[in-house]
Amino acid sequence: MSKYRIVFMGTADFSLPSLRALHDNRYNIVGVITQPDRKSGRGRKIVPPPVKRMAQELGYRVFQPEKIRDEEWTIRLRNLKPDLFIVVAYGHILTQELLSVPLLGAINVHGSLLPKYRGPAPVQWAIINGEKYTGVTTIWMDSGVDTGDILVARKIPIEPEDTSLTLHERLARLGAEVLIETLEKLKAGTLTRTPQDHTKATYAPLLKKEDGYINWNLRASEIVNFVRGMTPWPGAFTLLSGKRLRVFRAEAILKHTAKPPGTVLGGSSKDLHVATGDGILALKEVQLASGKRLLIADFLRGHSVSPDTVLG
Repeated sequence: MSKYRIVFMGTADFSLPSLRALHDNRYNIVGVITQPDRKSGRGRKIVPPPVKRMAQELGYRVFQPEKIRDEEWTIRLRNLKPDLFIVVAYGHILTQELLSVPLLGAINVHGSLLPKYRGPAPVQWAIINGEKYTGVTTIWMDSGVDTGDILVARKIPIEPEDTSLTLHERLARLGAEVLIETLEKLKAGTLTRTPQDHTKATYAPLLKKEDGYINWNLRASEIVNFVRGMTPWPGAFTLLSGKRLRVFRAEAILKHTAKPPGTVLGGSSKDLHVATGDGILALKEVQLASGKRLLIADFLRGHSVSPDTVLG
């Protein structure tokens, strides 16, 4: 077992492979900090965060502060006598006072190649912006938002069919590998710290449900990336006859049309093509409000969408 006394901080699914890797590699986790149980789903049932469920299954003490910045929690964390905080998708910014609690400091696992895509939604924005590569970076935390010194970074390609869900899962697994590599280097005394070039920093802001609204003035290829990045959350959507039409998959067709962006074009009963700012978008999988998620041919069998209908 590693000599380091570790407090793990995480909340979301992205955290799980890292927590599991620490457990499997016999690191000494003296406490797990996660967010409180929240209401979720249509039934608004109280649901524990994923990290709480895994931590309890693995036998760790779980703490769920409503406000981690309260002095009470600084004291409680000091009483755990941690050498390290490991922070993975926790969801709260740690103050300098909190970061001074562990003897050695705090390490964060972030789902981008820092300094690009600092912030809470790096996976989604990398896809939306058409990046060909992304990765995982571990940093030595400071009080800024993902601004600490880089420890280890590893790069992977973004595949053409990746959604934020599939890429998120790959990066979570990669993050666990990079975290263990970081800790092994720390134990061996070979870990180096490289300050970030802040002039190259970009930010990946949190996405809200309304951010999924499709802008038909974009190029068809840009809308494809937008749909991929918004899937599964918050979901890309447009309006059809005033109802929300969610788009799960789409394909860009490099043909010119004089029709205004958002206009449905003529085609077969199995295709739904829409004019964009540059090119044509073929909708492949959709869901009308209160309906089922359907392949476009199945959707069109139950819903007539006339040419020249304007979406949005």
